[in-house]
This record gives sequence, structure tokens and C-alpha cells, in this order.
Amino acid sequence: MKKFQLCVILALFLFAACSSGSQENQDSYQAYIKEGEDFLKENSKEEGVVTLPSGLQYIVLKEGFGPKPTLTENVTVHYHGTLIDGTVFDSSVEKGEPLTFTVNQVVKGWQEALQLMPMGAKWKIFIPSQLGYGARARGDKIKPNSVLIFEMELLSINSQ
Repeated sequence: MKKFQLCVILALFLFAACSSGSQENQDSYQAYIKEGEDFLKENSKEEGVVTLPSGLQYIVLKEGFGPKPTLTENVTVHYHGTLIDGTVFDSSVEKGEPLTFTVNQVVKGWQEALQLMPMGAKWKIFIPSQLGYGARARGDKIKPNSVLIFEMELLSINSQ
């Protein structure tokens, strides 16, 4: 009987410990969401910032010319990605090598922005978490529900 009681107590203790961690994780996720929402709300007031119905924001740093890519076209882009605290998480600029990919193979925020960018344009885009990685973490730098910021330049559009 004592073994059974000990097992029940131990199980309750472990359940409480797991529940506590889950609540802490949930609180962290909610904090990231609020932090991102607050950032985007303030950012929308900055001069030159365009906010789209999806929540995606952008600033045109350099005007482009010519066509805009479709979802199924390949593009070559130089980009520099940061979080709202300035942490760099990825950069083709730092690697010295632009990235070529099909537009529909990247996060929704990039897809939306790229389809609006004329070739040669350079934009700074602000991607709400739901258009980025959402509730998923990405590597050790991008936490769940993070706003992503990219400076991106559309170098070329390569039809397949």
C-alpha cells in the first residue's frame, strides 16, 4: 500500500512539475506575441512604413523597375534577417552569396512581399509571426511567435 501511495505522490509531483513548465512556456509564447504586436503597432507609425491587410509591413529603401515575380517563379535575393532586438539570425549579405529559390518555397511574409516588389527593389520588411514561423521556433535564435525583419533586394526573376 505504501508503494502505491508513494507512486501516486510521485506521479502527482511529476504532473505538477510538467504543468508548471507548460504554463511557463505558454506565458513565454504569449509574451513574444505581445512584444511582437506592440513592436508592429509602434512601427506602423514610422514614416514610410506601409502596412498591408495581412499585417505585413514594409519600407521601400530603393525603387525597383520592371516585372514583379509570381509564386511559381525563381528569384535571386540578397537579404539580411534580424529580430526586433537586432539579433542577426541569417544573412546572405554576410555570407557574400545571394539566395535563389522559388517564391512559393519561403515563409508567407516573403511570398507576399516578393510578389509586390519590382525587380531591382530593396525593401525592409517586418513579418508578423503568423506570416513567418508562427508558434514554431527556428534554430536557437528565432523563438516561437517572433516578428522577423528583413532587408531584402530582388536581384533577378528567373522564369522556369
